[in-house]
Amino acid sequence: MTPRIRILQGDLTREAVDAIVNAANRMMLGGGGVDGAIHAAAGPALLEACRAIPEVLPGVRCPTGEARITPGFELPARYVIHTVGPVYRGHPQDAELLASAFRSSLELAVADELRSIAFPAISCGVYGYPAEEAAPISRAVVRERVWALDEIRFVLFSAEVFAAWRRAFE
Repeated sequence: MTPRIRILQGDLTREAVDAIVNAANRMMLGGGGVDGAIHAAAGPALLEACRAIPEVLPGVRCPTGEARITPGFELPARYVIHTVGPVYRGHPQDAELLASAFRSSLELAVADELRSIAFPAISCGVYGYPAEEAAPISRAVVRERVWALDEIRFVLFSAEVFAAWRRAFE
């Protein structure tokens, strides 16, 4: 069964789904934007869970394009899937890494037998990825195969980013 896709404007930290996706940094120790909002809403136990994930390289718990999972703690979501998107530089590799961040998150959700997931606009904040370019990449990953999920949401904070995702999925 093909998952239902929903494009919403709102606060990702309020989504009652199996997992929300955190646009994290490679250290997974919180930051600004959606990352900071998720850590604040989940409570201090999220930071401790992130610290417990072993480094794969010095200073790196989650390489760009990969994903890791922790409990959601005080969030309405049961889990947080942390993924690291690329810092936008306008190179072809940027799109590959962004697609990998979306794909890795979906693969982790399926592997953990989750049924619903909610994404932010990965890399579109301080990492500078243009929403008009990022949204079609997310659509392509969602449509590249049938994911064993009931629902995939994209929960976008700003009106501009929400509009970019709506256009991409029309």
